[in-house]
Amino acid sequence: MAHSCEIGWVLYYSRMPSPSSVLASSTGRNVGSSANPVKLGLFARFARGASIAMAHPLAFAFSCAFVVGWAASGPAFHYSAEWQLVINTGTTILTFLMVFLIQNAQNREAKAMQLKMDELLRALTHARNEMIQIENLSEEELLKYEKEFERVRARSSRAKTPSAQRVE
Repeated sequence: MAHSCEIGWVLYYSRMPSPSSVLASSTGRNVGSSANPVKLGLFARFARGASIAMAHPLAFAFSCAFVVGWAASGPAFHYSAEWQLVINTGTTILTFLMVFLIQNAQNREAKAMQLKMDELLRALTHARNEMIQIENLSEEELLKYEKEFERVRARSSRAKTPSAQRVE
């Protein structure tokens, strides 16, 4: 019964409008052109729906109720090894699957954030275009940029006037 409830949540949330369609309707802008609408694959829809469902307070309440019910059933099963195996196996499988869903969500969000920052860098006239996709540089090249920005920050803090320091 619990399994069908979880599937029901996933199916419900996987039919939710995509963020791009919500953005388009709220801003009046067309995020994906009508000739090329944004389509998510089956896994992406499932992962999004499952992530939303598992982050819902009802999912936490359901999990707590399941654990309390399992613990309450202990005396009836004489706290047997099979009784313990139920919770151990269930939590292990759920944890294993959630790792992939969480990783998918984090990768997607990181990629979207990186693309937004790349677009901002591209649009600014004084920004260096070499900073676009800086995440693909080697550790040595990143360290060089880090030292450069530390020098800029140090110069900036020395250049502050005493009145500006009091305002902070």
